[in-house]
Amino acid sequence: MARFEEFRGKAIVFLFFLLFVWFVSFSIRIVFSPILPLVEDEFAVNHAKASAIFTFLSAGYGLSVILSGLFSGRAGYKRTIALSLGFLSLLAFLIPAVRTFYLLYFSAFFLGFAHGMYIPSAIPLITEYYTEKNWGKAIAIHDTGASLAIFATPLVVLFLLHFFPWRGIFVVYGSVFVVILAVFCLVSSEVRIHHPGRALFTEIVRIRSLWFMTCIWVFGAGSNLGIYSITPLYLTKELGLTIDYANTILAVSRLVSIGVAVACGFIVDRFSLRRIMFFLLAVTSVFTVLLGLSSVRHTGVFLFFQAFFVTGFFPLGLVAIARTFPREMRGLATGIILSTSFFMGGGVMPWLLGVSGDLYSFRLGITVLGALTLLASTLVFRLKELK
Repeated sequence: MARFEEFRGKAIVFLFFLLFVWFVSFSIRIVFSPILPLVEDEFAVNHAKASAIFTFLSAGYGLSVILSGLFSGRAGYKRTIALSLGFLSLLAFLIPAVRTFYLLYFSAFFLGFAHGMYIPSAIPLITEYYTEKNWGKAIAIHDTGASLAIFATPLVVLFLLHFFPWRGIFVVYGSVFVVILAVFCLVSSEVRIHHPGRALFTEIVRIRSLWFMTCIWVFGAGSNLGIYSITPLYLTKELGLTIDYANTILAVSRLVSIGVAVACGFIVDRFSLRRIMFFLLAVTSVFTVLLGLSSVRHTGVFLFFQAFFVTGFFPLGLVAIARTFPREMRGLATGIILSTSFFMGGGVMPWLLGVSGDLYSFRLGITVLGALTLLASTLVFRLKELK
């Protein structure tokens, strides 16, 4: 496979295609958030049961990224991504047939599993395609797909709901995945890295930086996806806003954050990576607390600034993983960190916020999450490899 020496031409076109793959893959993972009030009303369940969909999504995602991190290098990163896209397409066509609420939990688990196969293969694939001097830019631009999905998914849902019920949205996603899969198989090359998975796993779990970074990622994911997942419920059920208005606020709050993710990728090589990560998480924690304490009138403003700063953490976090771990460990390290962080931050935390909403209020849970995120941000300075 020929590595792109210059960041132009085909290198940029291929990167933007991967960005689109990541965008659609991430979008279907979070699509339950903007439609959750509709799902909750149709199946007549409470906030905790509805929010538990994200727990099953994240459980499947967590298991998948660990297994992908262990085996995708030997199976082939292209093959693993293609399998992920095919599995996502199949599930998107099957979910509309679900008529029992608890079957949505199983559907969500397998949807998360299929989605989780992608990123532990995508990051090593990018570091193989692009030279190290371009890793910051390439990873940040690719990760913009997640930011775009977080911004665009509520708007896509609002648009599609004018033509389809919420179940029909998944059929649209399934059709898109079929096209993406065909294009990906044609334009990408296979990359394999052979290593003894069991011995490598035993070695990597002994690295202290792995667990420091995992804890940081847990609260980064909680402040991002955890808040994002329950925002439509919070705005409609507790603050009394309409679903259209709630999803519009959710989307607008993520608009400018797209540029933040790209900008962070370009400044990461000029400033201290640790200091930038700490700054972003610390400011995120402040706005998360303010979000929990604010009145209805100011909720949209604080949600905007909270999303503005937390979005920049993720491309920097992926660069930090790439710099902390050697080539043969990179896929597995990515899998362990992302599986744990997105299960806890993107799955358990939305459920806990839903429990808080049932027992007392969403506000209390959001405020506590912000305080814990501030404490977690100090762990950045324990990452000695990033000096």
